[in-house]
Amino acid sequence: MSARLWLVVPAAGQGRRMGADRPKQYLSLAGRPVLARTLARLHEALPEARLCLCLDPDDAHFNPTWVPFADWRRAPGGAERVDSVVRALEAIAPEAAEDDLVLVHDVARPCVTVEDLTRLVAALADDAVGGLLAAPVADTMKRDDGAGRVRATESRAGLWHALTPQGFRFGLLRRALAEALARGVTVTDEASAVEAVGLAPRLVAGRRDNLKITHPEDLALAELVLSAQQRAAQATSSTFEAPPCGANRA
Repeated sequence: MSARLWLVVPAAGQGRRMGADRPKQYLSLAGRPVLARTLARLHEALPEARLCLCLDPDDAHFNPTWVPFADWRRAPGGAERVDSVVRALEAIAPEAAEDDLVLVHDVARPCVTVEDLTRLVAALADDAVGGLLAAPVADTMKRDDGAGRVRATESRAGLWHALTPQGFRFGLLRRALAEALARGVTVTDEASAVEAVGLAPRLVAGRRDNLKITHPEDLALAELVLSAQQRAAQATSSTFEAPPCGANRA
């Protein structure tokens, strides 16, 4: 398999559900824009990756100094997330090989951990299909009746929350998206397009704190998650750096 790794980050959404004066990727999260936080986390885990960032052509908020990757390019975003991903694949087509691994990550998921990112890449290194970070469903699942009442309780056995990144070979992902759109298949994520061509993506267990900022309260929750992750990392670092007992005694 090719050793080249691509990151595609759709960031052209308007985030209207946030009710803010700017798209959610530009809202402040612990002192920095969400977009900058997400790119920094991706770079921390995968500094060698090539980045394609999908932005609205009329975006007036973006600052290129927020991009930590040495090798990156900008692609015009589309009306829907899937349109942005398709355009990103078109943009990297002159450079990408058929079996290059492409990871697509939501810009609104700044809390994905370095460990999950590196584990996903390792799990997909020799996988001809690809896969995604996902978390087993822990809550009781209800199906409504269309009128605001419960119709049935669904078994959660075998159900997973789809997270990102989702990673697939460049050639496969490009063909799967094109075929799904041509057939009118609703593409909710990259995995759904690959499933539509009869393939089964790999599920790679990821942390539940890889949350997606969608509603106003999610921003405060993401800040708490980032703070907790930082404290955990500092505690781990202190444990490894502590000198052995008696090491400084004469």
